[in-house]
Amino acid sequence: MKKITLAHGGGGKLTNELIRKIIVKHLGNPELNKLDDSAVLKEEKGDIAFTTDSYVVDPIFFPGGDIGKLAVCGTINDLSVCGAKPLYISLSLIIEEGFSVKDLEKIAKSIKKEAKANSVKVVCGDTKVVNKGKADKIFINTSGIGKVIAKKMISSSLAKPGDKIIVSGSIGDHSTAVLSSREELKLHTNLKSDCASLAKLTQKMIKASDNIHVMRDPTRGGIATILNEVAEASKVGITIHENVVPIKKQTKAACEILGFDPLYLASEGRLVAFVKSSDSKKIIKAMRSNSIAKEASVIGEVTAEHKGKVLMETLSGGKRIVDTFSGEQLPRIC
Repeated sequence: MKKITLAHGGGGKLTNELIRKIIVKHLGNPELNKLDDSAVLKEEKGDIAFTTDSYVVDPIFFPGGDIGKLAVCGTINDLSVCGAKPLYISLSLIIEEGFSVKDLEKIAKSIKKEAKANSVKVVCGDTKVVNKGKADKIFINTSGIGKVIAKKMISSSLAKPGDKIIVSGSIGDHSTAVLSSREELKLHTNLKSDCASLAKLTQKMIKASDNIHVMRDPTRGGIATILNEVAEASKVGITIHENVVPIKKQTKAACEILGFDPLYLASEGRLVAFVKSSDSKKIIKAMRSNSIAKEASVIGEVTAEHKGKVLMETLSGGKRIVDTFSGEQLPRIC
């Protein structure tokens, strides 16, 4: 078995072989191994968070990660920024006929590694195979369930005037790394995707303070989109400062060459948090104790003025509106 065939999606012997020799082999656990139509999970007391997402990144292997790691991290992060501890993930694969089994196994190993590192179980899933040319190698859909551990609700609608806005690290690295992997662009850079799970980071933050009002992971649309969504949902104004927004030199250089604005580029291992001003220092201290947030810093604040708008104080001392991007700068980045 070196290539995926349509028969692997037919539900018969080859489907069973694919599931057992790759999925169960690498991701097996008591819930998944039953291969029932649904996974029956132990009841968790308290509120439950539930999310779902699909991953169609091109290329599927990129510096710092691959579509498997991305799918697990993305689902874990969506749960984590809502104040939940991720517990379970579903995994559905849409595979193009002719896809390399060796690559599929590599993706399965990547999923296993990231899930295990975060004590998350892959408990159910599905596999479909489509005709050659009807998909692009492999698409992954995941859903996730987590237990809410934050004592107070965390939501985009809860930002308050006076809140400090914290970003956990440099922005736009994922988009730039994916872009550099596309052969037609021939963009040579050593930059790696920031693709990483935020669960351990958010749990440290929640432990440090009950005054985290908003947490978001800036994927498609970057921090600019997140800031605008929060400003609109919370009916507040937002001001950020260009001189303190962390952007790596390589990311900035790539943006200058290609005409991109790094504020709109996706990150896959970063978060933006809105926190009570008096708690910002201890939250940043807790964040910096985690390896993926060593550069955590305040980039702005929430105001009662210019409600629903995001302004940036520029390096030249002026101000400009940071609006929502009306399109997609870089498609197929997640």
